Amino acid sequence: MSPDTALSDATGTALSDAAASAHDRDAAHVMATYARRRPVFVRGQGTVLFDADGSTWLDFLGGLAVTGLGHSHPAVAAAVREQAGMLQHTSNLFLTEPMLGLAERLADVTGWDDARVFFANCGATANEAAIKLARRHGKSIHPDKVRIVTLDRSFHGRTMATLEATGQPEKHVPFEPLMGYVDTVAHDDPAAVAAAVTDDHCAVLLEVVQGEGGVRPIDPAVLAAARTACDDHDALLIVDEVQTGIGRLGEWFGFQTTDVVPDVITIAKALANGLPIGACVAHGPAAEAFGPGDHATTFGGNPVTAAAANAVIDTIRNDGLLHTARVRSARLTGALDGLAARHDLVSGWRGRGLLLGVELTQPVAPAVEAAAEADGLIVNAVGDDLVRLAPPLTVSNAEIASAITILTNALDHASTT
Repeated sequence: MSPDTALSDATGTALSDAAASAHDRDAAHVMATYARRRPVFVRGQGTVLFDADGSTWLDFLGGLAVTGLGHSHPAVAAAVREQAGMLQHTSNLFLTEPMLGLAERLADVTGWDDARVFFANCGATANEAAIKLARRHGKSIHPDKVRIVTLDRSFHGRTMATLEATGQPEKHVPFEPLMGYVDTVAHDDPAAVAAAVTDDHCAVLLEVVQGEGGVRPIDPAVLAAARTACDDHDALLIVDEVQTGIGRLGEWFGFQTTDVVPDVITIAKALANGLPIGACVAHGPAAEAFGPGDHATTFGGNPVTAAAANAVIDTIRNDGLLHTARVRSARLTGALDGLAARHDLVSGWRGRGLLLGVELTQPVAPAVEAAAEADGLIVNAVGDDLVRLAPPLTVSNAEIASAITILTNALDHASTT
């Protein structure tokens, strides 16, 4: 799977003429908010990505845990084509069948008969909606009940509200001062969570597995402490399922792998397999908190993206992909156990389902990422000593074996540089 190359970028990684031209155009006209990686993809099929020269890569990142069904899944593509040919947009002043069908499907897969949904455009805007929902609910109890507790190393988005809720201070610095409504506590301290929540708090917002924070499962005791504290202080427990939802952990949602039931969840990423969509789903009293005019978004529940999401949910259900995700996870984690046993650079792994982090004994994750990419495997360094794997639910055993081979070679390369 090694790509053909001709030119080199600033790091010495070779670029084809087509890729070099694309990077030049990007530098000229796109704001520099991302450190671009080398490949320029033109097509995807399943777990494989293709560039303009026909070179291929195994995609074990999935667009940051987005393409849960793999690239260009036929059911999603067909749903998008059909809906785009009938109706593309009406605004939320009117009802459409795809939006209604998706709301019903989300109620079904959460297991909440009384679920109500606010449709957004991405994970950040879904979390923004959840924060506003919690404030609306809190202020109905007391006008000062507006604060939120989050966990350190969490990630909830890049809007101003969700940025402050993100427990990564280094991301705050360029945009300070922030609004001062969030109290962040240690991710591994149940007592700290319990002590942080007061009658002034409207919510606790957390992930069951921190994705951008290092593929870090949250201790069940922390989750239980958050649930109890919310119950004791009339606050909402919000679980950010943006990265863990829609089957990635082997259940529809990450909270379903725990004993804790939240009041609100947020979804995005894999919900429409690559089309921009988000959702804030609430049940119980939280579902009644918003009234007309309290919140809005022009493109939320768009018929085309909703049709894609309906196809995703139906395909996961009809193809038994929750079970498949559990089986493939066992295969992949078993392979990672073997890798840890035989390679000095690997100490183990962490995560759940098909959201996994390879733990390294030295701070060489960026070098492993680059070496894997050069050999045809897309992975992601989410720290100096952790490499994230998020393959699609449809990944095959053969693809897992190929990925482990390439990852082993990348580790070998990193250990000699």
